[in-house]
Amino acid sequence: MEKKLTESIEDYIETIYLESEKHGKGVRITDIALELSVSKASANDAVRKLKELGYVEHERYGQIYLTEAGKNRAMKVYEKHRLITEYLVKALDVSLPVAEKDACSIEHIISEETFKKMKAYLKQ
Repeated sequence: MEKKLTESIEDYIETIYLESEKHGKGVRITDIALELSVSKASANDAVRKLKELGYVEHERYGQIYLTEAGKNRAMKVYEKHRLITEYLVKALDVSLPVAEKDACSIEHIISEETFKKMKAYLKQ
């Protein structure tokens, strides 16, 4: 069973994943801080926590890379975000900007049962 991550840490791992996918390389603390509108110190603390959990590799002042475990975890978080957004748009006719924002909150609290039902609904 995977350790439950805090909402904040899930946001960080998802951001690292998306930024590294977008640019095809490691991510800097500055990139994360800018993307999440947080201080570099906050981003640094989160990266340190992710490193302790074995989700990222980071040399001091260097780029941040997801480990295999980190990438797997980030992909799960992102899939949840993406599918919830899609569900809100397709099933409930919520506008995309609002669906994106709401999915960001919902992805952290949704039960596995509800998520599976949303996923099944979208496959129909």
